[in-house]
Amino acid sequence: MKKLTLTNNNIKPVGRTYYFEDALWSAFSGTGAEFDFEGKTLYVTLLADKSADEEAKENVARYGVYVNGERVCEGTLNERVTKLTVINSEQPVKARVQIIKLSECAMSTMGIDSLETDDDASITPAPVRERKIEFIGDSITCGYGVDDEDPLHHFKTSTEDCTAAYAYKAARALDADYSLVSISGYGIISGYTGTAEEKITDQLVPPYYPTLGFSYKSFADKLAPEDIPWDFKQFVPQAIVINLGTNDDSYCLDHEDRQRDYADNYKIFLKVVREKNPDAFIFCGVGIMGTRIYKALEMAVNEYKAETGDERVLAHCFKEHDAEKDGLVADYHPIRKSHDNACAEIAPIIKDTMGW
Repeated sequence: MKKLTLTNNNIKPVGRTYYFEDALWSAFSGTGAEFDFEGKTLYVTLLADKSADEEAKENVARYGVYVNGERVCEGTLNERVTKLTVINSEQPVKARVQIIKLSECAMSTMGIDSLETDDDASITPAPVRERKIEFIGDSITCGYGVDDEDPLHHFKTSTEDCTAAYAYKAARALDADYSLVSISGYGIISGYTGTAEEKITDQLVPPYYPTLGFSYKSFADKLAPEDIPWDFKQFVPQAIVINLGTNDDSYCLDHEDRQRDYADNYKIFLKVVREKNPDAFIFCGVGIMGTRIYKALEMAVNEYKAETGDERVLAHCFKEHDAEKDGLVADYHPIRKSHDNACAEIAPIIKDTMGW
């Protein structure tokens, strides 16, 4: 058997990842590694952070491993080190392998420590897709609670799966490499508030957009993702979808001054996204969990375009998911069917706009 440390020479990083102490570390949803394997045996060793030391195990990272598009391993990192048998065959096989962090950044991080194979096996990076797309969002993009069909239940990493969410599905439908930048409960000017009396200013996505993410844990218990700048040259998307405003709406409600605040800060964030991605087309959407704040978003986009002359920006109001007809999952979030519907709505718009 031979043991391989992950490098760009043998794997393709997926999303915003970071090499540290001979492991590839992930924070944001959907991050990980993708490679082509030819051989008989493949073991993958994953690393947890301090979340694995907590007794409840409700914040540990959730992972999925795919072979030729089929999920063959899944679970949560309840131990500091987890070794998985991914392929064990008497005859050599050829396979596309993906190792994906299914849960979001805030609660925990994940490291891919090593790959172990038979001596004759080969591992090479998966081809880079021609199309690249980035999604910036909140719990909807994270796939919050999709595996818990009781809307009265609350957050657990074990019921979160970004691959069931509209963003990941849209990237796959468009045959695009993707990057997800999303944190549940976070917004443009305020995180989610049940009272609408207090602006939650420490739960905002824009401050973490230029970084590897935000987490209450650290890579190898040493490096906080939010302290590591992201190199925007590593992944250059042709299209970007921003879906932020659902949590802000819990604060803004129908208050015109609060909606004005949201619109002004949305414009500021748009300028940051444009600065980091000068050639991308930017789609600005909201509405899957409520459309009330869309008028403020549309106002922000129109004013941004007027102020900057930047016409490569489009506002889109998603159809609100039909909770009464289709049902809900944890904390009243969209079920898989609702994500399928949102994917079927946005993917053709992206395809037509981009000429894909």
